[in-house]
Amino acid sequence: MLRVAVVGSGPSGCYTAQSLIQQDSEVRVDVLDRLPCPYGLVRYGVAPDHEKIKSLQGNLRTVLEHDRVRFLGGVQIGGPRGLPVDRLRELYHAVVYCVGAATDRHLGIPGEDLPGSWSATEFVSWYSAHPDSAPADFVHEVRSAVVIGVGNVAVDVTRMLARGAAELSPTDMPQAALTTLAASRVTDVHMVGRRGPSQARFTTKELRELGGLPDTEVAVDRAELALDPAYSDPSGLPAPQRRNVEVLRGWADRPPGDAARHIGLRFFLRPVELLAEEGRVGAVRFERTVPDGHGGVTGTGRFEDIEAQLVLRSVGYRGVPLAGLPFDARTGTVPNEEGRVVRDGLTSQGEYVSGWIKRGPTGVIGTNRPCAKETATSLLADAPVLVRRDVPADPVAALRAAGIEPVAWAGWQAIERAEAELGASLGRSVVKLADWDSLLTAARTAAP
Repeated sequence: MLRVAVVGSGPSGCYTAQSLIQQDSEVRVDVLDRLPCPYGLVRYGVAPDHEKIKSLQGNLRTVLEHDRVRFLGGVQIGGPRGLPVDRLRELYHAVVYCVGAATDRHLGIPGEDLPGSWSATEFVSWYSAHPDSAPADFVHEVRSAVVIGVGNVAVDVTRMLARGAAELSPTDMPQAALTTLAASRVTDVHMVGRRGPSQARFTTKELRELGGLPDTEVAVDRAELALDPAYSDPSGLPAPQRRNVEVLRGWADRPPGDAARHIGLRFFLRPVELLAEEGRVGAVRFERTVPDGHGGVTGTGRFEDIEAQLVLRSVGYRGVPLAGLPFDARTGTVPNEEGRVVRDGLTSQGEYVSGWIKRGPTGVIGTNRPCAKETATSLLADAPVLVRRDVPADPVAALRAAGIEPVAWAGWQAIERAEAELGASLGRSVVKLADWDSLLTAARTAAP
């Protein structure tokens, strides 16, 4: 019987487990996660007001509740306190790493480390109750915020800054974050991209949501839009980009209103420095850019400062090395061939990757399905050789011997109950537990 460990319980991990059990009627899969909670970025990366996307948890849940799949949370792989990769490899016939892209890219400009400058990832982790997120008052005394980037994550954090308590209270946002955002005095949010609207990474659905926020006005500078060669005639653009340009064109034509909050979408501005004021960020200096004729932009030497007491950078993610696995620092991925890990130019028997750590931080959640299927197909093709090696009938004893007490599915269900009870006590629906102690305490209430 083939025994496989999948490291990571987000979409790529769950889709890998699903593809394995669909293609092989006897394989047994343990889905391991460093956190006591499953679902990865669906739980900790999707904005709390995006209920439709968060409902994907139901699909992932079906996979993890399959009788040949087992969830084991609280299992750290690699690192000074984690189970070494070599030891994990001894416990299973095959291991698939679905560890995503765990860090964000930096701007690499002066002032980036000033107080008030954060990555969008840190902000998202805070309002999504990730247990590694440090308590922070992101919006304290903030009037104006700048979000650098024009992808869906940038749209998410822009929307969350402009949301009111009435819209956030029905979500599963942790109470501390809700209280902080409800007291926010942010009136202006500027979302800024270095290129034009036809090259923005956000989807039209996400973009349109900004225009539907209560008491919030969206402003677009027609002169900036016109710098984009495709703006005057977007007919040659792919459909998603064409729809984006059409939405922006509509906003540019609207007369200004008197809403309490303002969102400004800016284009062809490249950040060059974060400017300090009283020991923290006070503004962002941008250089005006223009298209270079080759899909990129070039600087013009003209500059503009935008006031900001809060700066969130959202310029992409990057994979990080996992101790014991090869790593390509240039691409931020584990070298692989159709999901098979490559060591020193040769495929490594029994080691596989799927998701962002395999292909880089590209695509949407659904992109993980064909990626996972390719990896699962490679693994099962290797299975006749892999199963010749003896492995423990149940690796949990070995994990406990290494000082790791896994959180089983019943422990996760206990966390779910605790979050429902917390929500009820606060007059809300489900409210996430936001720290390790609360999560593990709840998990321990599960029946043995």
